[in-house]
Amino acid sequence: MSLLKKECPDIECIELPSYEITYPKKGKHFRLKMLQSSPKMVKAIKAEKKAIASIIKDYHIDGIISDNRLGVHNKDLPCVFITHQLQVLSGNTTWLSTKLHQKIIKRFNECWVPDNRGEINLSGKLGQTPLYDIPVKYIGPLSRFSKKELSFTHDVMVLLSGPEPQRTLFEKKLLAEFRHYKGKVIFIKGVIEKEQHIFEENNMIIYNYMTSSQLENTINESALVVSRSGYTTLMDLAKLNKNAFFIPTPGQYEQEYLAERLTKLGFVGSCKQDEFTVNKLNDLSKYKGLQTMNYDVNFKKLFRLFESK
Repeated sequence: MSLLKKECPDIECIELPSYEITYPKKGKHFRLKMLQSSPKMVKAIKAEKKAIASIIKDYHIDGIISDNRLGVHNKDLPCVFITHQLQVLSGNTTWLSTKLHQKIIKRFNECWVPDNRGEINLSGKLGQTPLYDIPVKYIGPLSRFSKKELSFTHDVMVLLSGPEPQRTLFEKKLLAEFRHYKGKVIFIKGVIEKEQHIFEENNMIIYNYMTSSQLENTINESALVVSRSGYTTLMDLAKLNKNAFFIPTPGQYEQEYLAERLTKLGFVGSCKQDEFTVNKLNDLSKYKGLQTMNYDVNFKKLFRLFESK
């Protein structure tokens, strides 16, 4: 919300109850942490439904598009759930997490998957798993960015994101690794604060955060992006045809799967967080980089769901 307010200062924002999700310091405890957080999530989803009912009444809402917010729907309105996870990976409990997630998706009128349908896609088995009880529509990868033909001014862009404490742990590791890197590095911490702060340290230019327009230009001007393998990042980098190196959040099965899959397909390099050193970036010539996936969508037809009867 802080970033959206900076990007769109005139937009009206309403804060929904937080799921209060945090990640453990050790990836092996990820599943246990999620299990421990489940009562808080259930409580937040119930509060979310109550808040949505009030918002619909107060703001005369005609339809809802929920970006993975589990309780943002109402039986009296057309509601869409956006997700790339028709299958939710959780190790040997994947069958259960998938079943629970699909049960929630089926409460909506439609499910929109931000990916291509077919062999050439970003999400792999996450987004290509059949879901039969409600309409599933593939709307192609989504990104706020556009590719620009700009000269490279940075050898590496480090782009951090995600919940704490993993974001901070990731930041400390990469700052230490790139401190003696010989190339030019631009380092985005992914911490939204009141003011933007920029400072230089050795070969690095470090930002606490960037706005969308700054990010778009900086990614276009960077020869390589080092980041997490979150799905939004994948869609953005594919749109910009970028070379990338992915380091998934420890214990997060989805990110680990996406990074490993794209490495096996020859698009990007990747490794586990505790295995990363800057030397891993020396042999990236064998990877072809992420590629734009053109996907034709009739958005007028797509949004007919919300037309008044």
